[in-house]
Amino acid sequence: MLLVNQVSVSLTNTTILEGVEFQAKPGEITAVIGPNGSGKSTLMRAMSGEIPYKGNISLNGHNIKTLQPWQLASMRAVLPQKSTLSFSFTVSEVVHIGLRNGTSADSSDVIHDALSHVGLLGLAHREYSELSGGEQQRVQLARVLAQVWKPRENDKPRWIFLDEPVASLDIAHQIEVMNIAKNYAHSGGGVIAIMHDLNLTSMYADNIAVFYQGKKLCQGVPQEVMTDSWLSQAYDCNLRVNTKPSPSSIFILPHLADRKSKSKH
Repeated sequence: MLLVNQVSVSLTNTTILEGVEFQAKPGEITAVIGPNGSGKSTLMRAMSGEIPYKGNISLNGHNIKTLQPWQLASMRAVLPQKSTLSFSFTVSEVVHIGLRNGTSADSSDVIHDALSHVGLLGLAHREYSELSGGEQQRVQLARVLAQVWKPRENDKPRWIFLDEPVASLDIAHQIEVMNIAKNYAHSGGGVIAIMHDLNLTSMYADNIAVFYQGKKLCQGVPQEVMTDSWLSQAYDCNLRVNTKPSPSSIFILPHLADRKSKSKH
């Protein structure tokens, strides 16, 4: 499991996260939702070991502060919101960066298979800088997959951390990426995804945490969390959750999403 216990983060003398409790299980997609500035990406950076924090974060039973970078890299791979490359690389070379960081460096087929997963095998020899923003995002996902290609290793889950993985993609590729995440989780790995699309979140997430102003409001299965009350509180506007004929599928309509007055909080 991934366990976050009483984690607080302050950057430039500003408290971003305060006393956060959070958990994620292998075999599930755990989504983190909330408005801009609620602390979602800061939580991801703390869980990745990228920034200092107070409290405790453990991954597969290990305090991440005690792990060497190579040990963390073998357990989890991170897809940030934006990835900038300072030098010219081909698509396959970018994916190879992930392969070298992981534990599958002797598997020559991983680059081929990772690019096939994201539908970009035909662009393997193209310059990364020549691709569209959406294509670059999918290349970076292939890099992440190459790093932790097997969802389980030595009977331990491996993890992919995704920070807004579908933000620059059209709907077909959004679904493709979320299906990749679902298959990875259902094969025994763990997936944590920061999401903005509430309908896509309700379709794919097994567990959802809602953040607001640096704190976790609630966490649970979609039917517990995706409610008028929790979402309206988090997003400062009136949202209504509706269900389709299938009782297991929900969707959110913004038809009453007028901005709520701050004085109500």
